[in-house]
Amino acid sequence: MARRCGRATSRFGEEHEISVSMTATAAFFFCLCLAFPPAAEAGLYTASDQIVLLSEQNVGSVLVNSSAAMVVEFYASWCGHCISFSPTYKKLARDIKEWKPAVNMAAVDCAADENVKICTKHKIRGYPTLKVFKLPAHSHTNLLISGLSRDVQELRHMIIDSLESPGDPWPPACPPLEPTSEAEINNFFETNTVQHLALIFEKEKSYIGREVTLDLLQFENITVRRVLNTEGRLVSKLGVTEFPSCYLYYPDGRFERLVVKFEVRTFYFYALQRLPGVVRSGKPPPVFIELLKNRTEEPWRDFNSSRVYLADLESALHHSLRVELALQSVIKGNALTALKAYISVLAKYFPGRPVVMNLLKSLNSWLQNQNEGPISYEAFRERVDNTAQVPDAALPEGVRWVGCQGSQPHFRRYPCGVWTLFHVLTVQANNAGGSDPKEVLNAMRNYIHNFFGCRYCADHFENMAREGLEEVTTLPSAVLWLWYRHNRVNNRIAGDLSEDPYFPKIQWPSPEMCPSCHTVKYNGEHTWNKAQVIPFLGSYFSSSHILTDYLENEDKILEKQRAKHSHQLQESLVQRHADRIVREASNPITSPPPSSVQEGEEDEGPQEEEEEEGPQDETEAYEENNEGGEENPAPAASDRGHQQAHRIPSIIGMRLRPRREDIVDLDSFVNQHFKAKALQLAASSLVKQRTLQTKVEQEPLPAFSLGMELDAGLGMVGLQPVDEFNEMNSIHQGKGLKKRELAGQYFRREVELNHRGHWMSVISVGFSNLDISLCVILYALSFTCLLAMCVFFRNRLRRRRFKFAMP
Repeated sequence: MARRCGRATSRFGEEHEISVSMTATAAFFFCLCLAFPPAAEAGLYTASDQIVLLSEQNVGSVLVNSSAAMVVEFYASWCGHCISFSPTYKKLARDIKEWKPAVNMAAVDCAADENVKICTKHKIRGYPTLKVFKLPAHSHTNLLISGLSRDVQELRHMIIDSLESPGDPWPPACPPLEPTSEAEINNFFETNTVQHLALIFEKEKSYIGREVTLDLLQFENITVRRVLNTEGRLVSKLGVTEFPSCYLYYPDGRFERLVVKFEVRTFYFYALQRLPGVVRSGKPPPVFIELLKNRTEEPWRDFNSSRVYLADLESALHHSLRVELALQSVIKGNALTALKAYISVLAKYFPGRPVVMNLLKSLNSWLQNQNEGPISYEAFRERVDNTAQVPDAALPEGVRWVGCQGSQPHFRRYPCGVWTLFHVLTVQANNAGGSDPKEVLNAMRNYIHNFFGCRYCADHFENMAREGLEEVTTLPSAVLWLWYRHNRVNNRIAGDLSEDPYFPKIQWPSPEMCPSCHTVKYNGEHTWNKAQVIPFLGSYFSSSHILTDYLENEDKILEKQRAKHSHQLQESLVQRHADRIVREASNPITSPPPSSVQEGEEDEGPQEEEEEEGPQDETEAYEENNEGGEENPAPAASDRGHQQAHRIPSIIGMRLRPRREDIVDLDSFVNQHFKAKALQLAASSLVKQRTLQTKVEQEPLPAFSLGMELDAGLGMVGLQPVDEFNEMNSIHQGKGLKKRELAGQYFRREVELNHRGHWMSVISVGFSNLDISLCVILYALSFTCLLAMCVFFRNRLRRRRFKFAMP
């Protein structure tokens, strides 16, 4: 190679002193990561690795204007040793994440043209090179590190040694790491207001005390001090016999031993951060359960933190299918493929109730048949809401968070539900013996990539999937892969604004929940016992271990669904009716009239028009014979067309405007007007019958008559077809005559009204009062204009004649 690869040196650079608070510094470096998103990164590291990526734009603010010590790796993306070292450097960044703002990590790719000046300025001669930048000094102090180790613990110790190197200024954000004395401990609470003082007794060459001190740097109400085993009086006073060991000292002078499973850094850190009153800097104190139960916006639901709740899984499904997917008006291409895979794994592995599983299977069957291009979300939502009325299938609407509820409405909830959902799916696939180990993981990856609302989170997850998904070869390894990545995310977002102070982000499961899952290596480093983690995950997320508390009753869900569909159907009918009225009003010439009026009869308004539709109504298509109980057939289509042709009012040379159709309450309409309308129709039918009788005597043709029967105040009207008028008279000799006499009274009144308003009906037929008024006004204006023009031209003609007559 043209350049040496593998040379490792660490040099102290320069940095200016600026007093910055711990939370402000952490926020500052978080903003630096946001300023350079993963999409623009082409090197070995991304912002997801909690490593600041240096460039010409930010190198000054990161290396100069900072109160923290900076560990910087100078590498070349083409260097094989750099590529091999990158996983170790990423793991180191995750391991010392809590050391911010005392120590931060950065990296710069010297193979990029835009970074050549940075690497040249710092005299980089080989890759990878690590440098620790502290406060500015009058001269540079170099510290040679004996080779780049791939052990995170060794690198961590080297960083601590660099911070404690003599002759260099101490970074202002770094806590004291030197051993304490008995005198300082006795006077500690006189100058400090913290609630807990943790004393870690250890040997001189041990790093546990200093590491825990840096680990708890971002937490308030606790201070950690290192006590050497050579502090004889204090050791004897407390009776310390094991090194390392941890004791808690309280303001009242009381000492208490901190009990942990292993006397190592990880267990100390976990136990100390969970002490009462210990909170992360800048975070509000946890909300007590009593206050949560008394809040009014949403009731708090008591839950068992060691169990999974089906209510959380159904709530995650509701938000995913009805809220998150609703942002996609049209689903096509890769998004449609991702949706099909997502619904497929849900239908196969979701441990739901029968009604939910029936819906998921129906939805999956419909979705897999959509092979002809994109689908609309409206069509998908109709299937989710089961508008197809699949028997005993429904997904509860709304959310009921239980194990995923947060102390505030913006904490946890849906992200927690999504993680829980996919953990359950991977475990169910493993228990069911699925054929594809990556089936659930690929479905999760593609769903998050295409649909997950938090795009920054989706990019981070994509980066994790891209770098390690190929190592999944078995179903148990898929379960472990998702669990390990979830812990990485917890480590990355611990301390962010999105962290619930009542549910801090930890490496899960905790030592209390699964003691056998935690163990230590020969060097005292914590490690996971994966042989115990797999059965724990299999049991925790098993369908038999899921609680069904706080679920809505299935019968109630189905009843709500039916009521909703009925309401939607009514709204749809009303909307169609309104749309038809709008179309008829906007296009009166081509639209047929909503009802017909018989020729020669007076138009009696919209209600009469609806009743006079006659044969179009299903209840009037046929009527049972009063005497024989036989059903008479409805009139032929040609005869109905002939009758309605005579009903349409018309004026020669003019097509009349159809009447506006009103929306009425059919129940009240029938109760109030049906009898009167029936009597009026019967009266009009009497004229037809008499006319038809005359025609039948001259020429035997088929005829139709209106029959009416009154029974206890209820009138029923129907069409009765007859072959001859005389045959009808023979059938209705008794009741028929009475009906004609009763109808005749109304007929005589109708004749008088028709005779009185005959000419007015002819003039105003098809026109409203407003139309007639406008016609009169326009006629008057036209007459006035014509009269004015006539007068004007008449006077003008006289003047011209006068001029011609002059000599």
